[in-house]
Amino acid sequence: MTAYDERLNIDTPENVTFGYEVAGIGSRFLATVFDTLLIIFLQMLVYTTLLLILTSVNTISTLFASASEAWLFGLLGLLAFAFFWGYYVFFEILWNGQSPGKRLIRLRVIRQDGTPAGVSEAIIRNLIRLIDFLPATYGVGVITMFIDRQSRRLGDLAAGTLVVYDQGEVTLDSLQAAPRPEPTLSAPAGSESLLTGLPLEKLTPQDYRLAREYLRRGASMTNRDDLLRQVSQALLTRLGTPATNLTLDQRQDLIQAIVAYQDQPLPTRPDTTASSPPRPDTPRPDTPDNSYLPPDEPSPPAASR
Repeated sequence: MTAYDERLNIDTPENVTFGYEVAGIGSRFLATVFDTLLIIFLQMLVYTTLLLILTSVNTISTLFASASEAWLFGLLGLLAFAFFWGYYVFFEILWNGQSPGKRLIRLRVIRQDGTPAGVSEAIIRNLIRLIDFLPATYGVGVITMFIDRQSRRLGDLAAGTLVVYDQGEVTLDSLQAAPRPEPTLSAPAGSESLLTGLPLEKLTPQDYRLAREYLRRGASMTNRDDLLRQVSQALLTRLGTPATNLTLDQRQDLIQAIVAYQDQPLPTRPDTTASSPPRPDTPRPDTPDNSYLPPDEPSPPAASR
């Protein structure tokens, strides 16, 4: 996994890379402001309801006049903590890493490896929120977010989480509606000189298929440079010229030139070597390849009657 200041890239064992844009302090501040206002509104609603109930049974004066006054303040403090801490835990578990404020700003809490945050992460990061809030208005948390390159507060560091911009759900319909662009198979200008003197007739259909597959998928892989060296070296070894002093750009141009050479009609292909016989056309999927079949045996003479 490689992490940058504003981007988190996740490399899977299948050589598939997906990334998240890390949320900054400004976006998280807006989400926190909305959540705080909503918490205050819910607290006022609950406290007002509680006071109305106590007043209706005419017990509020008795509570304040007796030793039960401490229990009342303790209950109010417990409710305040439950709202401040349980609010975030409840919604982050219910909405898979989102509180109402985060959902409004389109933010989400995930693990550092890109997987969804679970129950334990939601509990840990919000317990540490009490420390992040010190001395007031997230003083410790803001300082920590300024220091950390991924804008993580102490709760995120303890739980192994970070906040990213939500990318929305990915469905099969959305993938089909956005087809992947076709790779560029045309050879760059001047790359024909790389084929001069190479016995291209030695290349097999499997070699051309390997070159095409690299051009089709190589750009989306994180180990693109290593694959480029391996594929180009395999082709050069097949051609009997295992050159190792080519740059990555030259190797890329070589593969594109080889694929473009195969795509050319047979009469218009350039003669890469004067001493080599014309290279037979590469078999196409729609035509059977009979080069590996034994020659037809002569038919036996007809029996005389």
